[in-house]
Amino acid sequence: MKRIKQFSQILLIGILLISCKSSNDKEFPIINSEENINKKTNLEKKRMEIKFSCREDGISEYLKDGWIILREDSQEKICTWKSVPASKDCDMEKDKGCKITKPDKIGEEKIYLLEKII
Repeated sequence: MKRIKQFSQILLIGILLISCKSSNDKEFPIINSEENINKKTNLEKKRMEIKFSCREDGISEYLKDGWIILREDSQEKICTWKSVPASKDCDMEKDKGCKITKPDKIGEEKIYLLEKII
């Protein structure tokens, strides 16, 4: 029984060692292949995401600096809020509990994904 247990442990270790061969000896790098060139150019690119809200616009500064717009998204955003009384007989200065906050101005938030090649 003891020999069977030792044999099964040795067999398990052997299987694990055989299955963990290094694949590095089978791969030969190809010099100046398209894949290697693409990898080098990807390392020289910077990407960033910026957001401008409520009629703010600073994208022209980035474009002058050499950034390229890859993607542009926009979504609705509340720019300012206002407080209004909940009822006609509510005094907002005396009774803070009757104050309701509502969106005042609704604008647009623009999200840009930029890329710059260094």
